[in-house]
Amino acid sequence: MMTVTDLSTYWDRYAGQLPTPPKEEALKQALRWCQYDDHGPGSELLGSPESSLELGCGRGDAVAALASTGVEATGVDLSTEHIRAAGRWWGEVTGARFVQGDVVDFLSKANRRWDAAYSMWGAVWFTDPRLLFPLVHKRLSDRGRLVFAHAPAISGAYGVQGMYANGFRGRAVEVHRWAYEPHVWEELLRKAGFSEAEVWVEPAPEPDHVGTMIGVGYR
Repeated sequence: MMTVTDLSTYWDRYAGQLPTPPKEEALKQALRWCQYDDHGPGSELLGSPESSLELGCGRGDAVAALASTGVEATGVDLSTEHIRAAGRWWGEVTGARFVQGDVVDFLSKANRRWDAAYSMWGAVWFTDPRLLFPLVHKRLSDRGRLVFAHAPAISGAYGVQGMYANGFRGRAVEVHRWAYEPHVWEELLRKAGFSEAEVWVEPAPEPDHVGTMIGVGYR
């Protein structure tokens, strides 16, 4: 098993555990925000962007799916293994670009804007929104939007959550993610400069199953 020494190797290990469905199936499911197949909203949440930026792109399925429709699509991911896999899988797709790096560093150094930024169970969940949201807002074109999805907060457990990447033995590598109720996410988006914000929990297809937190912020 890979020894986790920092956050990059933590995500490298996760990359090695991903299933590898046929490319056609990967593209079909790439732009679904919910964790259940053929459920919930799809690419319409992004509007009709000419350019897009995925924050935590993983293997790059969504980047490739957008690029295949003519969108200039970029994906950023902390994991070297994710970016290597994205290049192997989707390197031939015109308009798809993959960058290895921390999304905060990437956005801080960027000198361009995108029509849409999005995080599908990605970096928005694992980055302090008070730091990330203003950077995203700055890098969006006029009337651009940020869309994100991840699991809802567990009742009574809000704010930053933490765990040790190696469990309770070995090197201490801390992994954090942020959990809030929808109205708090909306407030965070507005404080970052977004003129409109809508965040909700999309119900699961079956009662009492875990839903999906989905958020949209408009510049």
